[in-house]
Amino acid sequence: QVQLVESGGGLAQPGESLRLSCVTSGFTLDHYHIGWFRQAPGKEREGVACVSGVGRKTYYLDSVKGRFTISKDNTENTVYLQMTALKPEDTAIYFCAATQSDYYSSGTFTCAPEHIYDFWGQGTQVTVSS
Repeated sequence: QVQLVESGGGLAQPGESLRLSCVTSGFTLDHYHIGWFRQAPGKEREGVACVSGVGRKTYYLDSVKGRFTISKDNTENTVYLQMTALKPEDTAIYFCAATQSDYYSSGTFTCAPEHIYDFWGQGTQVTVSS
């Protein structure tokens, strides 16, 4: 049975850091493209950071480049999202998702459209506020 379980969310002040974890089970993580998505109230869900199944390529949304880092730990079956210099606009529910398909746009690895992902976690709330 495939499962993705997110944790690590919470309340942070602007400028602080949080590390989200996505613990996976039921499949071989090394073969899968994993994405971190977020959905803020009243907004569409967006891909924040993704890591490929082949070659460990990464993609970041422009607004998080230089602040967020995605990483895979195959020994722990876990994908992390290290978030630093948090801003109020980072407030959202964060989800991880998995697919065997790496996705490219104009030859560059990127997060795939949501319907490409086969499995989703339940989400973890991140609130950035002073």
